[in-house]
Parts: sequence; structure tokens; C-alpha cells
Amino acid sequence: MVADFNGTYHAILGHPSLTKFMAVPYYSYLVLKMPTEKGVLIVRGNVYTAYTCEEESFKITEAIDLSIRTAETVSQAAQASSDQLKLPKQQTLRKNIKSKEHKEVQLVDGDSEKTALIGANLDAK
Repeated sequence: MVADFNGTYHAILGHPSLTKFMAVPYYSYLVLKMPTEKGVLIVRGNVYTAYTCEEESFKITEAIDLSIRTAETVSQAAQASSDQLKLPKQQTLRKNIKSKEHKEVQLVDGDSEKTALIGANLDAK
């Protein structure tokens, strides 16, 4: 049985098991201690292994979420009409826009590709 608790030991053993074994988790040290007939049993965690495991878990969760969203998008696209799937027309490029409020200035002499739009009503300063 997997219980929904914050600690990794709780998730693996479950709270009833921890109580039955009288186990005490020390989260800061990744250590789980429990009494036995021959003394105290200490289970030590590895920070690198725990981090790697959690990192892989995040990657798997992200991949699953992405595949679910992709499947939903494909099913919605299959249900959409052809008019809804058409792409809208692109807006005109910036350099083709002529406005009385803006003035196009070349940033590099002789290179018409490198321009900037500035306000046409600016002071001469």
C-alpha cells in the first residue's frame, strides 16, 4: 500500500507500517531508524540517488503530461471544421508601414535592412 505523505519513507512503507515497526524517519539526514532484537536498524538514503530518481520522475511526468495534451489536441483538431483550421493572414512587415507618427531611420548608412522607427514629432534636441 502506498500512502500519500511528504516523506519518501512514508510513500514506500506507509504510515501504518512505520507505526508498526516503530520507525523514526530523519528527513534532514535521509535516515530511517527502527528498533530490532539486535539493536537499532539504520537505513541510510543517498542524496545523489534520491535527486536522480526525483529528476527522472519529473521527466517522466512531463513526458506523460505532454503526450496527454498532444492526444487531446489531435482529437480536438479532428473534430474542428476546415474553416477553423485555416491560418490567419500575417500582418504586414514593419518596414512597409508608413505613418505620420513614425519616421524610419537607417542605422547603418547604405544598408536598408537595418532600420529603426522613431517618433516623427520629437524635438530636434
